[in-house]
Amino acid sequence: MTPETNPDAQETRTGRSRIVYSMSMKELIIIGGGLAGSEAAWQAALRGIKVVLYEMRPKRPTEAHKTGLLGELVCSNSFRSQDILSAPGLLKKELQMADSLVMKAAEISRVPAGNALAVDRAVFSEFITTAISGNPHIRVVREEVGELPERCCIIATGPLTTDSMAGALGKLIGQGYLFFYDAIAPIVDADSIDSGKVYFASRYGKGGDDYINCPMTKEEYGAFYAALLEADKVNVKEFEDERVFEGCMPVEVMALRGRDTLRFGPMKPVGLPHPKTGLEPHAVVQLRPENNEKTAYNMVGFQTRLKWPEQKRVFRMIPGLRDADFLRFGSVHRNTFINSPLSIETDLSLKMRRDVYLAGQITGVEGYLESTAMGLIAGIHASRRMREKEPIEVPVTTAHGSLIRHITFRCKAFQPSNINFGLFPAIDCGTSGSRDKNLKKRLMVERAIQDWEAYLKRTVR
Repeated sequence: MTPETNPDAQETRTGRSRIVYSMSMKELIIIGGGLAGSEAAWQAALRGIKVVLYEMRPKRPTEAHKTGLLGELVCSNSFRSQDILSAPGLLKKELQMADSLVMKAAEISRVPAGNALAVDRAVFSEFITTAISGNPHIRVVREEVGELPERCCIIATGPLTTDSMAGALGKLIGQGYLFFYDAIAPIVDADSIDSGKVYFASRYGKGGDDYINCPMTKEEYGAFYAALLEADKVNVKEFEDERVFEGCMPVEVMALRGRDTLRFGPMKPVGLPHPKTGLEPHAVVQLRPENNEKTAYNMVGFQTRLKWPEQKRVFRMIPGLRDADFLRFGSVHRNTFINSPLSIETDLSLKMRRDVYLAGQITGVEGYLESTAMGLIAGIHASRRMREKEPIEVPVTTAHGSLIRHITFRCKAFQPSNINFGLFPAIDCGTSGSRDKNLKKRLMVERAIQDWEAYLKRTVR
């Protein structure tokens, strides 16, 4: 369909087509038919809101997608653990309690995968497409939108946001707040770190003993270095240009530049003498607190393309991390996202335009479940705006709320994150249970479900 034959489009001065929103102002515009956009449309429709969902595929394909189906899964077919005592399992439970379309599709299309929820990709996306297309409250338009609508809308264009939409967002929020690649280091559970093998210290004693330091001898470093070079890496997709990663180089790529490159980089021991011996180790891995509660620690400078099983194998060679529980694995990849703490409110609306909501990975979350969750929240809040109702704060004690807290909390170097218990507020287990990880998780889950149920009752359709 061309701009001349499409009544919803007209020519701009540059010759590009743009969407003209001539339909009723009672219709909510959602741009992007991935997991977040589809979930947002579904949640809005459940609340009686008329929705126009724009998806440019298959008219304009992306480098990663293969079909024009809504909710197409590009990477893995897994929605991760079903264990309710895991953070992904809790997030699934909350989504199910909210009548999530994505969770319905996952259940319909599930395939055997042990304790994980894995799906048949085709069946999954076909279910979502059929459900959305058959919903009387939702109209699907197969057109690219390259500008921000001048009305209430949800932008859910994902990590492969087009240049035109990225430009429109950048113009509104400032190009300095928009990123096109992210470098993520692994995060480990504080309780899984062997305190007998590490020590607290900041380099040259500046800033207090904020870092956990994992010291290595020359022999330990040599074994780690050899394993790092031999480890299996994720293949680089054709549309990802490694040249952009000079400023956030994967640790295994840095190692290729020479045996001691890491020792002059992220594993530099200078200024970190061991408090018992007074001697500097041959190399050191620093762990930085991920939150104020210090329940999770970031492996400083360890962004990586190693496959997840390899990250476990190699990084557990680091003294103190032999039994490390990885709350998030490292990665370096293309990902259009905004500096959310500076740009969005807790209801996922833009600070610069409160009638524009963001959903999915563009908000700074990682993963299928997390993108779906942000779509669900954006759908709820945008629906309330359409009905001229005030937003209702999502409890930070819930999985959804902990993600929102992560992407809206002011920090020096914001990076996207998966759901993990390190994002949740601490919980009091009593003196006897303070070291019982299972008890802490169970109490967190019980608190989250109770608070999420109360939140859903307040946002009834």
